[in-house]
Amino acid sequence: MAGALLALPAAWAEELPLTRNVPIDQFQNRLEDVKPYNFDAPPEGMFRTIEMTEGFEEELGFRRQNEYVPINPTTEYRSDSKPVFIVFRLHQHYQSFLIIGVCYPEEVSGLDPKVELTRDTVYIATEDESGYLKLFPPQGGWKPGRYKVEIHVGEQVSPVSLIGTMRFTVAPTSSVATPTPAAGPN
Repeated sequence: MAGALLALPAAWAEELPLTRNVPIDQFQNRLEDVKPYNFDAPPEGMFRTIEMTEGFEEELGFRRQNEYVPINPTTEYRSDSKPVFIVFRLHQHYQSFLIIGVCYPEEVSGLDPKVELTRDTVYIATEDESGYLKLFPPQGGWKPGRYKVEIHVGEQVSPVSLIGTMRFTVAPTSSVATPTPAAGPN
């Protein structure tokens, strides 16, 4: 019986078509099969979900760990808003690490887009399945415009640690529509 089992894989190998002298670009991963990773978009891979929110709730998870649930997901904030939150859920991981969010003014009048405004770092332990970053407004508050938040993973911020970019806009307080009460019967 053991001899028959050893002969089986050899029979399978004889059926495989062999091509000789194939160019290396056809032998390895084909470019049309590979999706390029976009570092200028929300991060993928390690995150199940990641979204910008006005806040979060803390719940007791299935394994009795803290689980962070987003409240009011949005990418538009008012200039009098307090912090901006990025709440995320992670895929399973076997090592602790840091997630760092660095906020820059992308299209804000009067601010240099290369100057960091604020940052937050969160330590992710091996048992953590979710977390959040809390970006406080710079001194003087959020100015109207568009902001970008670079998401980094590692011990420090570097071009190699960048895994994605989130964006949000801040509207002037006066331009945000306030609900008006419905007119009742007179």
